[in-house]
Order: sequence, then C-alpha cells, then structure tokens
Amino acid sequence: MSLTDVVEHLICPVCGDGLGLGDRVLRCPRGHAFDVARQGYVSLLTGSQAPGTADSAAMVAARDSFLGAGHFAPLVEAVAAACRTGREAADVRVVADAGAGTGHYLAGALDRLPGAVGIALDVSKNAIRRAARAHPRLGAVVADVWRPLPVRDGAADVILNVFAPRNGPEFARVLGPGGTLVVVTPTPRHLRPLVGRLGLLSVDEDKERRVAASLGDRFTEAERSVHEFEMALGRAAVEAVVGMGPSAWHTDPENMHHEIAKLPETNYVTASFRMSIFQRSP
Repeated sequence: MSLTDVVEHLICPVCGDGLGLGDRVLRCPRGHAFDVARQGYVSLLTGSQAPGTADSAAMVAARDSFLGAGHFAPLVEAVAAACRTGREAADVRVVADAGAGTGHYLAGALDRLPGAVGIALDVSKNAIRRAARAHPRLGAVVADVWRPLPVRDGAADVILNVFAPRNGPEFARVLGPGGTLVVVTPTPRHLRPLVGRLGLLSVDEDKERRVAASLGDRFTEAERSVHEFEMALGRAAVEAVVGMGPSAWHTDPENMHHEIAKLPETNYVTASFRMSIFQRSP
C-alpha cells in the first residue's frame, strides 16, 4: 500500500497530530481514525463545510484518456526537470502535488526521482482513486487545497501546483527549507484555435499577476519559462481535452459533441503553459 511510504509526513486534520497506518485505517494518538478505501487512498476531509469544486467522474475519465495518450508529454518532462531545480535528484525526498488530479504529473516526476515519495492531494475522490494507482511510491489523499493541508510542517522538498488553486500560507508551511514550488498555468495561447472554434473559456490575460498575488510575500519567483508545442488531435482527443478542463463546467456535452463532429479528422492545436519556479522567502 503506497500510503505506507507517506504516512509519516501526514497529520490528523482534526488535531494536527501525527498519523499511523493500521489495518486499512489511519489513526492519530488521540483516536481520530480515517478509513483507507479499497482503492488505496484515504480521505482526510473533515467537517460539514462543502469542499471546493471537485472534478466529476466524466472529467477525470477525459483527463485520464487525454494524458494517458501522451499529448502533454513535453509538459510532464518539464515539470519533472523543475523538481530538480538547484539540487541533485537524490536530495529530493518528498514531492507533494496540491491539486494532483489523476496523479499524472506527480508520477512523471517520481519516475525521474528514484529516491522520492509523492503525496497526491485533491478534493475529487474520482481523481484520487486514479492517483492511488498512478505510481508505487505515491500516496493518495482526498484533501481541499483551500483548507489546512494534512501534511506536516516542512515535510515537502517540492510542491507541484499544475492547473490548480494556490494556498500560499499552507504551501509555505508545508515546504521545507530550500524547498521549491512549481506552478504551471495555461497562457492565453493555450488550445488555440479550438477556443475560438468551440467557444471554450479563454485564459485571463491577468492570470500571471493573480498567481503572484495568491502567493503573497511568502515566495520569491526564481525562474519563469513558457513551454509551447503543437499537438495533432483527432476528434476524440479534442472531446477529451475539452471535457477535462474548466469549459466542461460551462458547456453541454451533447452540443459540444455535435460541434466537435464538424471539425476535421486531424486538428493542429497549440499547447501553451507558463511555468514559474518559486523559492520560499526567508
């Protein structure tokens, strides 16, 4: 069970004490217990407050299909390389992915960091079920990025944040000394020309400023780069990339399927991402 590799880095979401792994249960010394699902993940969500927006089963299936086909492989490589910024691969012991989705980027990083373990954190049980199977050194946890993260102070050498919300105070708490925060966001050029043809949500030109504002003065941007590549997508892949992103919340699947059917058999689409590497401020 991959939770075995990461339980020492987790904390009880109720009292903040450490957790131990028993027979399919995580338990803290004060008796708070959290069942491990048969798929190998654990939910550390507590309270009656509704969690943040969670990806649906259909969105997760679309993402799994699209990413599994390797369409974003250059981005996976770039994220993995960013994990090693300023240090040797052997010095990276714990990678936490806040908003991990299916665990695709975290698994790619762990493949290139043989001594590291990964903590996948996402509010969607549908996504975390898949993340639990993404890599043998990955522990999958249902958690809300907007709330205190169930991770020990300073536990992570690297935090990944790929197309996900950012919680600056919690990232600063969880990241260890000399740690790295890798933030990936789409640029306004992402998924052109599909955005115009299909009426998809466009990326806010002010996105970059809002990313920096969300982290406040807790982090200093050390590096910034843009990663752009062309993809040749068939109609099924177009349907998957639309269905896995934010436009899925705002479009009717049947109407979108009808519009995608009008596209050519092969569509040349731009993938465009901004990657910022932050260091925690002293």
